[in-house]
Amino acid sequence: MVTNFSASARPKVDLLNKGDAPDKSEVLSLSEVWAKKYIKDLHRQDQVLRHLDQSQTRLNVAQKLIDILRSVSARAWNKTEMLLAHEIRRHQISPDLVDPWTISKDVHLVYEEALAAYAKGVTPQRFSVAASKRLGTIRQKHTAVDPRVIGFVSMQFHYCGQLLSAEAVETERQTLQSYFKVVDDLLYMPLHRAYTAAAKYDYHHPRLETVRLALPATSRIAKSIVNQVIKLCPEYASYTGSLSSATVRTSSIRDVEMFQIYLWTCMLENNISAIAQELFPLCVMLYPTLKVNWGLVRLMVNLLDQELSACVGSINVQYYDPHYNAMLKMFSPSIFPEM
Repeated sequence: MVTNFSASARPKVDLLNKGDAPDKSEVLSLSEVWAKKYIKDLHRQDQVLRHLDQSQTRLNVAQKLIDILRSVSARAWNKTEMLLAHEIRRHQISPDLVDPWTISKDVHLVYEEALAAYAKGVTPQRFSVAASKRLGTIRQKHTAVDPRVIGFVSMQFHYCGQLLSAEAVETERQTLQSYFKVVDDLLYMPLHRAYTAAAKYDYHHPRLETVRLALPATSRIAKSIVNQVIKLCPEYASYTGSLSSATVRTSSIRDVEMFQIYLWTCMLENNISAIAQELFPLCVMLYPTLKVNWGLVRLMVNLLDQELSACVGSINVQYYDPHYNAMLKMFSPSIFPEM
């Protein structure tokens, strides 16, 4: 039997299909969204992999340096002894106070912590906060009987950091040096002593306010002074190299920072003992050995006053001025006439 359908009764197959089909612009829009999502996911995965690669790289570098830490420490000890053995006898520092085993143990412990922080991606700033108390205790321990021993201890740590940096892959060297600089800074500078002295003041005391103004500018002031000295003494060279070389410039900046911290320590303690008993002998022990010119030191100290007074304001100069003048006299031409 043949059934006769009218045109109106036939299923609207074509119309239904047309209605179900997505709009062309919608297809393009969805495909673009999908493509963007896919690429975004790839970028996210790339970042994860890069982070894993970096973590693995840091882990490998740290492990390698920890493995050679003992031998590096021994090499650093030899360098320090060659440089300072004569000075220890000359300054009549008791050999019993320079205990290689105790110092080596401290070196190993501190650099293990520095390398662990580096491997975990802990920032140098956070490592500085974590290491401050330990390095302050180490500093206090070695300077308790004779503050001049810090010269030997700090050089041992410094050379150990230099030798470890040299053993690292070049791509990671600069990052590692940021952690090793923390160790250098906390050993060379009496920060823990300054903090202890500061704790005895009321919060609004003008001496404490002066330090609060100056402390954040320490590195900026140091860089400014070193840049000025480089311009004024372009031909100058020390034991390590020219003043404009990266290594000497970094050490010079640290030294100017160190002078500032000693000055604030003396101001907070309201006496000159930190400079007289520690900084001055340290400079007398190290600078001639490292071929650092006394004229250059005097220039740095003179420039320091200009920078500090601009930083803390003329009203606060009175609080550090007596200690600054005492420091200026210690490094004057009457004490070190040769340039």
